Amino acid sequence: MKLKATTKNNFLTYAMVIVLFAAVQLASGAGMLSSHLTGLLIPISYYIILAVSLNLTVGVLGELSLGHAGFMCVGAYFSSIFSVIFRDAISSSLLRLVLAMLIGALAAAIFGVLIGIPVLRLRGDYLAIVTLAFGEIIKNLFNAIYVGIDKNGLHFSMKNVMSMNMDKETGRTIINGALGISPVPRDTTFTICFVVILITLFVVMNLVDSRAGRAIMSVRDNRIAAETVGISITKYKLMAFAVSAAFAGVAGVLYAHNISMLNTKIFSYNTSIMILVYVVLGGLGSIRGSIVATLLLYLLPELLRSFNDYRMLFYAIILILAMLLNNNAAFRGAISRITSKIFRKKEAVEK
Repeated sequence: MKLKATTKNNFLTYAMVIVLFAAVQLASGAGMLSSHLTGLLIPISYYIILAVSLNLTVGVLGELSLGHAGFMCVGAYFSSIFSVIFRDAISSSLLRLVLAMLIGALAAAIFGVLIGIPVLRLRGDYLAIVTLAFGEIIKNLFNAIYVGIDKNGLHFSMKNVMSMNMDKETGRTIINGALGISPVPRDTTFTICFVVILITLFVVMNLVDSRAGRAIMSVRDNRIAAETVGISITKYKLMAFAVSAAFAGVAGVLYAHNISMLNTKIFSYNTSIMILVYVVLGGLGSIRGSIVATLLLYLLPELLRSFNDYRMLFYAIILILAMLLNNNAAFRGAISRITSKIFRKKEAVEK
């Protein structure tokens, strides 16, 4: 049996991720990775999940969203509340993390639907501004809330810890306003991240290749034509938005359970824009491109660390050149002509 081109493409993406994981494991076992690079493996993993999930909204659906860090924040906080409460009741760290991921994904998906119903009626710059505002609202909301638990149940407050009136003997604070949640169980491992990446790729790529995925792309390509043939614009927009938000929530769970103290500093609009850069550089609609771009751009500042004060300057220059090369056929042609002339001159000199 001959495989379809899309199936071959999907298998190639799975194979690339599996080979990278195997190479990292072999390098780590041989002691070839420094402790610093080993510490970057989990962050790279959840940024890959964020980039792939955002590509579903930006690349496949064709809507510009700048609130991805907000959905990540929702997943991180809701899952951390669960893990802190049930830390002693659930002794298995794997089971606790799996349940936390389900809760984080569900919470982020619900927020995605609730935000998507009014927001997805907007388009272009207006949608980007509203989703950006959503991310900032979520971050500041978690900064202002206090949650505690005692023998009487959960307590909430928007003032301070003392206003929750918890029992002094059994009461403990879960969310301490801007100080966040501490300590969060460190249950995330690189192997779990690898499995979650494969699950993310499986769901996203199969959704794109399905009938629903073709409907989503038809909405992106021509909204009016899609509506005239009976495609529900709202339904398929919400589907893509909710799935994208759910996996952003899962990435937030992996992030929260990789650190000892969770706060909202990372969930700023800068994070949303950084994820968008990964998506755009990798190519809109290209899942494999999002993976490669995330790997390169996340590791590049570390590889340029030897340049000290100039490393971010070099990083910006490389980023600009990469964007031009990736999205400008004329620029690629000019580079090709220049390099071919250089090689011809070099060959003539050698002769």
